[in-house]
Amino acid sequence: MGSVEMLDTELDQVTEELKRADRFLLTTHENPDGDALGSLLSMHHILRLLGKDSVMFLGAKEFPLPVEYRFLPLEEVFHEPPADMSDRVVVFLDCGNADRMPVDFLYEGKGPVLNIDHHHDNTRFGTVNLVDVEASCTAEIVYELAGRLGITLTPEIASALYVGLVTDTGRFMYQNTTGRSHRMAADLIEAGVDVHDVFRRLYEHVPLEKLKLISRSLERLEQIDDGAITITYISAADYEETGATDVHTEGVIDYLRSLNGAAVAVVVRDQRTGTKGARKVSLRSTDGRVDVSSIARKQGGGGHRRAAGFSTDLGYAEVIDFLRPEVAAQL
Repeated sequence: MGSVEMLDTELDQVTEELKRADRFLLTTHENPDGDALGSLLSMHHILRLLGKDSVMFLGAKEFPLPVEYRFLPLEEVFHEPPADMSDRVVVFLDCGNADRMPVDFLYEGKGPVLNIDHHHDNTRFGTVNLVDVEASCTAEIVYELAGRLGITLTPEIASALYVGLVTDTGRFMYQNTTGRSHRMAADLIEAGVDVHDVFRRLYEHVPLEKLKLISRSLERLEQIDDGAITITYISAADYEETGATDVHTEGVIDYLRSLNGAAVAVVVRDQRTGTKGARKVSLRSTDGRVDVSSIARKQGGGGHRRAAGFSTDLGYAEVIDFLRPEVAAQL
């Protein structure tokens, strides 16, 4: 079976499961980004329109969300399993592998697990796996499912989908942007998205603490191996002294990625006590020569070819020592 036929089969399977079942629990990966949250919220509204009993789950540790995403109406998110968890179909959105949402009860139910994602390294951990690696974002797959389910897009669904689309395509500037992405955007706008309002909320509501943190990260910037790696480090002291938190690191790596000559941009940051790994390492491939997801997987992480990350107990210098030969091997 070819990839197109296989994808059609997977779309049919997920569509039928969404029609068949009555109760769902939706979740996404830890440290959720715009695509994760937009896909989660839009699928929730879609199922509600179908008359389904849908609940959303994210661990309490994910809140507060990054400032950019706090305008999303996620007040209904559960932090604990519902009492009827065993009766619900679990739907994972934008989650490449089970380790990215390490919550045991999600995998212990009697019903099927639907895995809806676009990461090329998805481990297909679901009972039914809908993995479209050609989609720019998971929101694009949810949009396709909405059409197959006969859903008329509401402004609420369209806005959530648009957040996923605009963030994962880098405001339509990343290589994953296609004509399909723009056609979807046109449909969402016609369904009621206020483009300027979404842009303002995502990119122009920056708190002072975040600007101070960005300033420190740029002052500490290093270029290694003739600029092949552009890297910076955000310490626990930086958070304390600027008044920022780890949610304010969203977007810092884009400044490094934009530096002329950089092949891979890296942000290493200290994590909160009790979080898996003392540090979080975010990786971006600037021009596609380096598959950063293959590097992240060697440390137990994952992601896309051009955007990935992992958690680690390695120190900053040790992270550099790990990255240098990995990046050099691909250049």
